[in-house]
Amino acid sequence: MAETSNANGVVVHIKEDDFNRNSSDSDAASATGCCSLTVPFIQKIIAETLGTFFLIFAGCGAVAVNADKEKVITLPGIAIVWGLVVMVMVYSVGHISGAHFNPAVTIAFATCKRFPWKQVPAYIAAQVVGSTLAAGTLRLLFSGPHDHFTGTLPTGTDVQSLVVEFIITFYLMFVISGVATDNRAIGELAGLAVGAVILLNVMFAGPISGASMNPARSLGPAIVSNNFRGIWIYLVGPTAGAVAGAWVYNIVRFTNKPLREITKSGSFLKSSARNNSN
Repeated sequence: MAETSNANGVVVHIKEDDFNRNSSDSDAASATGCCSLTVPFIQKIIAETLGTFFLIFAGCGAVAVNADKEKVITLPGIAIVWGLVVMVMVYSVGHISGAHFNPAVTIAFATCKRFPWKQVPAYIAAQVVGSTLAAGTLRLLFSGPHDHFTGTLPTGTDVQSLVVEFIITFYLMFVISGVATDNRAIGELAGLAVGAVILLNVMFAGPISGASMNPARSLGPAIVSNNFRGIWIYLVGPTAGAVAGAWVYNIVRFTNKPLREITKSGSFLKSSARNNSN
């Protein structure tokens, strides 16, 4: 699971005039601040809210159904659901908001100056609201001893879960940075790559830490369930891992060619014909 990123991205071909128009919209929003209620900015916030909602509803919903229906989905099935929903939502709204759906991804791109800091609070708020609404919806649909289904709780020690969350989010952000910022990557497959990373991480790390990789994914359900045990693990681990992953990729990707302009694009799903010709 940035303006051209996320949690999650796909890269599609766009016309040069579309790129310039999106760049102008983003520059104007940055110049007037994150609270300027321009239509493009409102569209981005709505896209992040809806995208995060569907992400949590599908992913946590799979966990709920698995618990409610005698393990019918199984761990591999849950991992596939998480990977597919991330891929689908990236391709659906990546061209609008960048398809972050994840505060750790948003913060990581901002630290690399690939996303405007002024828009970070609004993006994080949208992501947490979307996650909370999804968790609340699932709470209304399911009941029983598995009411905690939406949350993430460490099954081992806190340190073990913290390290696991750091590593898997590092891995996720490293891949996102590659497909979202490097013009040498095969951009059209970015959504598939990010979804595959989510699937792999959930498959082996889910039984250990819950494989959150996303502070909003853990915080929303915690708010609904009023269970904040170990929540610091899922705030600190993914955020630190994402920041480290973004910066490490910036180091190993050394090239004279410029990074894809995340802060000036309307999507983290894009690879213009101009970039392909380079």
